[in-house]
Amino acid sequence: MPKTITLRPRTATGADGPLASLGGLLREWLPRQRWFAGKDRPVTDLSVLSVTELFPGCLHLLVHASHAPVPTPGGTPPPGDCYQLLLGVREQLAPRLERAFIGRATAGPLAGLAVYDALYDPRAASLLLERLRRPGSAGPLRFEADPTAPVPGGLPPRLLDAEQSNTSLVYGDAYILKLFRRIQPGVNPDLEVSAALAAQGCTRVPAPVAWFTTSAPRPATLGVLQPFLPDATDGWTLALGALAAGDDFTAEARELGRATAEVHLALAEAFPPAGPGENGRTADAMCARLEAAAHAVPGLKPFVPGLRAAFGALATCDTGPPAQRIHGDLHLGQVLRAGRDWFVIDFEGEPSRPLTERRTPQSPVRDVAGMLRSFDYAARQSRPWRPEWARRCREAFCAGYAARAGWDPRKKHALLRAHETDRAVYEVLYEARHRPDWLPVPMAAIKRLAVWGG
Repeated sequence: MPKTITLRPRTATGADGPLASLGGLLREWLPRQRWFAGKDRPVTDLSVLSVTELFPGCLHLLVHASHAPVPTPGGTPPPGDCYQLLLGVREQLAPRLERAFIGRATAGPLAGLAVYDALYDPRAASLLLERLRRPGSAGPLRFEADPTAPVPGGLPPRLLDAEQSNTSLVYGDAYILKLFRRIQPGVNPDLEVSAALAAQGCTRVPAPVAWFTTSAPRPATLGVLQPFLPDATDGWTLALGALAAGDDFTAEARELGRATAEVHLALAEAFPPAGPGENGRTADAMCARLEAAAHAVPGLKPFVPGLRAAFGALATCDTGPPAQRIHGDLHLGQVLRAGRDWFVIDFEGEPSRPLTERRTPQSPVRDVAGMLRSFDYAARQSRPWRPEWARRCREAFCAGYAARAGWDPRKKHALLRAHETDRAVYEVLYEARHRPDWLPVPMAAIKRLAVWGG
């Protein structure tokens, strides 16, 4: 059995607090995690913002990793980020938990104990579900649930391997818990939007059944439990399968376009309309992101003039559909197909952007552009490259969207080009930081978009 650890909040950052035990271990472990956002900036300082003993042997922490400021033409990145950790502490680590091992503390209140990522521990994962099933508080943490959708107990947990910017646990193939790793103050859109769409009766998005938040150091969303679709397959896997088999994907793309439009219509009903889009301000923001990305990825610099022209055209074109709440990071990996139906998941938006920006109404064309870029990504996984496959999927998706939304993204040429260009710039920066081997995929789009006039 794990050794019981009792920590007092007032000592969380003191000499006798957990940082004395964990500081050195976390400075080495955090930058190696897939979800750590500051890989291109060394950690200069680490502080514990809150610590709560969820149950014996499991600590919930919010830690702040500070970085040296790196000024860029697009503005100075934040000096650090807050991360959510669930750490297990034991005298001896079971062999099945070796992959979760962080290190053995040599000082402080945890001296001599093995520290590990508790999300790999079935016992800890099961106890976390029990917390969610029974609303209540633990220190600054508050657990809440939808009383109309009770969650059964005893569901076996498993950690999903395909981690992105968060961590997900599946319980009994019936529910999935997403734990946000990089924490920003405020309501996370993944909880806010899915709850609002459920209230609208939109069945394209799984409704939240439980969630937990913190009040310290500032109010923030920490995790959301939703129904899991065990027989569903994500769009990326389906697209790659179609490519490998030489199959057409246009029927699926057309239905996906209709599903996307349905979600947009429900979002427009669920949240107050924002009025016409402000293309001039949007173009300025896109230019600023371009300058920042070109500073970080020198390979972008030769294409900056052509890309800026795409944003300049946005400033003078018609505003298009009204700005509204959108998905914000739509691609084939964010949609699931179960039977003949498409579902949309992960409304968190681009995690690298501030939470306030992700909750701001934007043009729905941005989501359309994200999906169009995703078809291009999929086509480039095939050898040889299948540009015609991507073109047919793009056309079918837009046709399906137009049939349901009542307007055609293809007729918003300058608007679509600008948003697709902005998305490709984001992809270049993301791949350069996290998956350098994938960088040629968005760079190929950059070369096309920088000279594309039609």
